[in-house]
Amino acid sequence: MTDKRPHHRTAAAQAYRPWYGLKIWKNARQTQLALQPLCERCLQSETVTEATVVNHRQPHKGDWSLFIDPDNHESLCAPHHDALVQKEEARGYAIGADIDGRPIDPLHPWSRS
Repeated sequence: MTDKRPHHRTAAAQAYRPWYGLKIWKNARQTQLALQPLCERCLQSETVTEATVVNHRQPHKGDWSLFIDPDNHESLCAPHHDALVQKEEARGYAIGADIDGRPIDPLHPWSRS
């Protein structure tokens, strides 16, 4: 059976999607996972989970320098990448709170004055 749903990615996203197949990305991904083999979000809650995805801390949206910048790479498990990060990108701020219950992201609406 063929999936008849329209492609959910924007035209801009479809334009940079091939970057993920480039050798330079595959090497960057392998390097990141070798440097940090555990999910960085799970570690924040003291849970040890293997990272299988390299996320861009700041969405690159077609900006090559952000795409390839190792300081913009984050090791994640698939559940964190596929759920939490997608929600954060849609909202525009990181989800999470410090020990006092205050949002960790200064862009959170609660932090705005």
